[in-house]
Amino acid sequence: MSRLTCSVFIGLSLDGYIARPDGSLDWLLPFEAPEHGYQSFIDSVDAVVVGRATYETVLGFEVWPYSGKRVVVLTRRPRPPLHGETFVEGTPAAVAALLEGEGIRHAYVDGGNVVSEFVAAELVDDLTLTFVPVVLGQGIRLFQGVIPERAFRLVSARTYPSGLVQVKYVAARDAVPAPGPHCA
Repeated sequence: MSRLTCSVFIGLSLDGYIARPDGSLDWLLPFEAPEHGYQSFIDSVDAVVVGRATYETVLGFEVWPYSGKRVVVLTRRPRPPLHGETFVEGTPAAVAALLEGEGIRHAYVDGGNVVSEFVAAELVDDLTLTFVPVVLGQGIRLFQGVIPERAFRLVSARTYPSGLVQVKYVAARDAVPAPGPHCA
């Protein structure tokens, strides 16, 4: 049985925010139309793991974006499911074990708290970060709290005519990044 792959695919402002202070994502709307790989990515995953705040934000979308996917919401405050989602309380390792036990092979990990917890638990295999040419000045950061140092290795970088810059990193497990040129 192969190990579950956990991936992050997220947009963030130039100053590192994934949402406004109230959780809204309206600043991303002007950049939705151009294809930047999200559809291919979401088609590749079997399950989505989100935190309660991200879940509540997504419930406000016109269309449920996780249709056909196994959705796990990490929360201490469960509610009745609206789209077949499951509410669980537990560690990232416990959630990964649950999904592996169900035969899930590829999970999309989303939301600042959840991403941070999965990175800290060394369960994130790859990060695709799409930088949006906007400075928000305040909001919800991608990485939250204290996270142990983790190394990732760049595998691709791409620019889009809209001004988006997308970088993909893979976990550099048991590897120390090679020294390289320093930017001044």
